[in-house]
Amino acid sequence: MITSERPASARKTRLSPPAIQILDNFDDLRAVLAQLGVQQVPDEADVFATLAWFDNLATCGLDTTCQGSVKCRLWLLDGGAAGPVVCLPLLPGRQLTGLSNYYSSLYAPLVWPGACADAPDAGSEKAIWQTFTHAIRSHWARWPVLRFDPLDPQSRFFSGFECALRQAGYQVGRYFCFGNWYLQLAGRSFAQYQESLPSALRHSITRGQRRLDKQGPWRIDIQQQSDGFLESAIQDFVAVYQASWKGAEPNHHFIPALARTAAAQGWLRLGVLRLNDQPIAAQLWLVKGGKASIFKLAYVNGFERFSAGSVLTAALMRHVIDVDQVKEVDYLTGDDAYKRDWMSHRRERWGLVAFDWRTLSGLWAGCRHGLGQWFKRRKHGEKVSIRVCL
Repeated sequence: MITSERPASARKTRLSPPAIQILDNFDDLRAVLAQLGVQQVPDEADVFATLAWFDNLATCGLDTTCQGSVKCRLWLLDGGAAGPVVCLPLLPGRQLTGLSNYYSSLYAPLVWPGACADAPDAGSEKAIWQTFTHAIRSHWARWPVLRFDPLDPQSRFFSGFECALRQAGYQVGRYFCFGNWYLQLAGRSFAQYQESLPSALRHSITRGQRRLDKQGPWRIDIQQQSDGFLESAIQDFVAVYQASWKGAEPNHHFIPALARTAAAQGWLRLGVLRLNDQPIAAQLWLVKGGKASIFKLAYVNGFERFSAGSVLTAALMRHVIDVDQVKEVDYLTGDDAYKRDWMSHRRERWGLVAFDWRTLSGLWAGCRHGLGQWFKRRKHGEKVSIRVCL
């Protein structure tokens, strides 16, 4: 990514009231939060909207050196004593994008409640996003295109930020990213949930367990803590992934670093199925705020007849439902057919793209986007409408 940056002395400066700062890294952010007396994101925040997630992504998820050569910038708004502190982690370049990539199943701002407010109301949120978008548009870099994804289209951030971008003078469009399958437990135990699974899936798990019994001793270990077994569990996961049908990880440092971060935060549920002491299936889940996110899974080629992946998924489901007592399990990215068997509901993740018509590049990109959307809708027989934000 090509970036255009002014000298360090030009950064970490307030762009406009009320108190937006641009910080170079997460150490600077932690220092500012300490000065403000803010310690951590609320417990209910999604894994993908935490400082720990963004820090690991910026450090180990953007290149293959795990040295953060792609520089993010942290746009921070201090709402004052009674207002929230809000941070947008961004990636500046030819375009300005949110700090997200193929590892991200959701992008959302970091929000810390103010001293006198549990959460911003709709009116104050509108002012917050207007402050950000006007600051971005007045920045000297004049990015022609802004892009943020994947987003929850039902969230207040999505609607509020979309309107704020339009009010700042951008042409704004939406685009589909992927389907997201998830499970709502509604107080059910694992036994009750298991009864709701398709019979073919339940029989596959039972057959797989019987075949494992006949093949030799097997067990499932679930690693959660930063103890003496963590690195061994991470090595087992990497070995299974490398021997699976999946391709090599784009950034081989990221998953081990995420596992260590998740263990330190108390999120980690790293399950490994071993047959005759050989790891043949592994899955990395993240549990936070009453929600379990199924992040990565794989099994070794040649062990398909044991249904090792399904057996391991069932064991982790039992753990997060009966032990962690989560309210939701999220299969994250994609409409893979097998996810429908395990989950109960589907939602979508969308993106926002904004074009600055003051720039030639933004005008050209905006026209191409608009024409593309028009032809796409005409092809599918849809009515072409213009979205207006008042």
